[in-house]
Amino acid sequence: MIDEIKVGGHFSIRYGYSGAAKTALQMGAGTFQYFPKNPRGLSVKSFDARDAETCRQLCLTNHIVSVAHTPYPSNLAADPGNGDGLFQRVVESLRNDLEIAEACGSIGIVVHFGTNKAGNPLQSYQNIIQCINKVLANWQGQAKLLIENQAGDHGDMGMTLEEMVQIRKLCDSPQQIGFCLDTCHAFAAGMWMGENDDEFAAKAQRLGYWEALSVVHLNDSRYPLHSRKDRHARVGQGYIGESGFRRLLQMDVIRHVPFILETATGADGTYREDMELIRRWAES
Repeated sequence: MIDEIKVGGHFSIRYGYSGAAKTALQMGAGTFQYFPKNPRGLSVKSFDARDAETCRQLCLTNHIVSVAHTPYPSNLAADPGNGDGLFQRVVESLRNDLEIAEACGSIGIVVHFGTNKAGNPLQSYQNIIQCINKVLANWQGQAKLLIENQAGDHGDMGMTLEEMVQIRKLCDSPQQIGFCLDTCHAFAAGMWMGENDDEFAAKAQRLGYWEALSVVHLNDSRYPLHSRKDRHARVGQGYIGESGFRRLLQMDVIRHVPFILETATGADGTYREDMELIRRWAES
């Protein structure tokens, strides 16, 4: 049914977390994503609890689902032993993001899988597990840490379903970890092949990926399959195309999660046009 689909975009917190929620409401979005703080740094932010509570109440009242996206330098694979302090800054920043997301009533914080800086991939995977465990240590909130798949533009890590599922299994608190599926990244990495993919859904089911899927970044790709380039296009205007998204949106296992657009807006400066397209594709 059409009312099962929750679609929205990434909105600014220029006017607070409640401002982002109001933008979603005004746009007719059923969901939205926001940066909890400056996306370019790893600061720990002292946030306005009243504003966060207003955001939470607005979302509850209007059945809007929100999700936070962590700052770009949040590398889960940072090496705790290299002496630069990056690992600890990532841990503290992510824990801060979780606290903000919890206060706003968000389902979780999206963080990219991680980039190998250690040289040894096995060490980087161990770093990811250690980082997640420290972030979630004694965490009692409902907000989850949501691991996002990667396109491959910064190395080989995070490009497969197997990696997502295995990392989650090996962490101390897998129930507090979910997944964010980025369609552009999946297409660029060859993890999902769009309209011609006959195996992705079954493989994800077999591995147990779907049970932890919490959000989808619904982005088209400016570059072809296997390009390993993280360059988003508006839905239906890239190499995935309308047929690829139609097929994805017909998967029952995926329709219950929120769909977030991280692309350019339409001529009116909003996501209304693309949101309507997605609802129409999902309905037919």
